[in-house]
Amino acid sequence: MKSFTDNAGRVWTLAVNVAAIKRVRALCGVDLNSIIELDAKNQPTAKLLERLSTDPVLLVDVLYAVCKPECDQKNVSDGEFGTAMAGDAIDHATAALLDEIIDFFPEAKRMAFRKILSATRRFEAIARNRMETLLADGKFEDSLVSELERLTGLSASAPESAE
Repeated sequence: MKSFTDNAGRVWTLAVNVAAIKRVRALCGVDLNSIIELDAKNQPTAKLLERLSTDPVLLVDVLYAVCKPECDQKNVSDGEFGTAMAGDAIDHATAALLDEIIDFFPEAKRMAFRKILSATRRFEAIARNRMETLLADGKFEDSLVSELERLTGLSASAPESAE
């Protein structure tokens, strides 16, 4: 079982099993069993994975549903759970959830899903590294300031008015 820590310092343990999948279906209308499906050409598609990656509200709803028995034990409401989920906590929870979902499947599917998830994570790491390189380069900020000056007609180097 995988775990993550929310922004309130609470540790949550994820257990994706049939009961959790049924709970997520009932509470969120999401079928974790279809995290990766095959299209008409027998190619893997990851529509649910994309939805969870791009919709943090849906993601946190799914996490809450998976963690619901533990939330009930800790007397943490859906709202309190969501309040403690932002920033890095969401990243860590997402990684734990995806790993736990993949571990749910039998070996043959699990191996295929692991490869897909591994490729996705490599792509994300490459994109993150490129973004960090771009942001570290002063040219990006200079370019952004120039474009803002052009759009607004204001100069970032002009002194402020004494008024």
